[in-house]
Amino acid sequence: MNARDQVLISVAELANRIRAGDPVALLDVRWRLDEPDGHPAYLRGHLPGAVYVSLEDELSDHTVAGRGRHPLPSGRSLQAAARRWGIRQDGLVVAYDDWNRAGSARAWWVLTAAGIENVRILDGGLAAWRSAEEPLETGPVAPPAGNVLVGHDDLAAGCRPTLTAQQSRSGTTQLLDARAPERFRGDVEPVDAAAGHIPGAINLPSATVLACDGTFLDEDALARLLSGCGIGPDGPVGAYCGSGITAAIIVAALAAVGREAALYPGSWSEWSLDPTRPVARDAG
Repeated sequence: MNARDQVLISVAELANRIRAGDPVALLDVRWRLDEPDGHPAYLRGHLPGAVYVSLEDELSDHTVAGRGRHPLPSGRSLQAAARRWGIRQDGLVVAYDDWNRAGSARAWWVLTAAGIENVRILDGGLAAWRSAEEPLETGPVAPPAGNVLVGHDDLAAGCRPTLTAQQSRSGTTQLLDARAPERFRGDVEPVDAAAGHIPGAINLPSATVLACDGTFLDEDALARLLSGCGIGPDGPVGAYCGSGITAAIIVAALAAVGREAALYPGSWSEWSLDPTRPVARDAG
């Protein structure tokens, strides 16, 4: 299996698996900054058999202080949630969303960091499913309980590389800032404590790693994008955003071409809480 197929699944492949009766845990992770609760939309129509996953309540732990706006959940709480979602040990898990792959990338990152390996993002998301005229169903879904095991309670020390604030300022890793250019430059800051970016970071808005139809760029197109931004083909890279959500899109895009990238989970919302940390306000 190539790198892309280890991260992504097409609508055609997923639809064939569902029609064949293959076991798959489908996670509907609808979320956006201005509409964090996707449950009402989920109830109005979702992939057959999909369960709703709350990014705010199940893929984050807001009881954790000082780690940004969306701290990582504990492995214990994630295991309980994953069993509610029907995830089976070694079973296929597919996450999807309806906004720029943010929710599904967060789910993919959290689950794979927890050691759950067979997790894929629906390429193109809900829009691609609808465009293919595949069926939807309404109402809640209560799948049989899963039996998945999570071996890491601290997901920041789990199966995916991460960066701390101190490591993010070390200069040994090329940092990619996944936020919109105006937030990167410090022109505006609607939610966090200060405007600007981590010194030395390169702006790579998460939407730029997606094609017009919401699918992830192929290897050649991504290589051209990275080169145009001054990002070399080798060397360690890390990604951050506002609170660790959209940066996971960058991590997934790189993983789909076989390149590992670290995530700074706390991201700018953690960094900007400490007034002693340096802030850059320029085009990068």
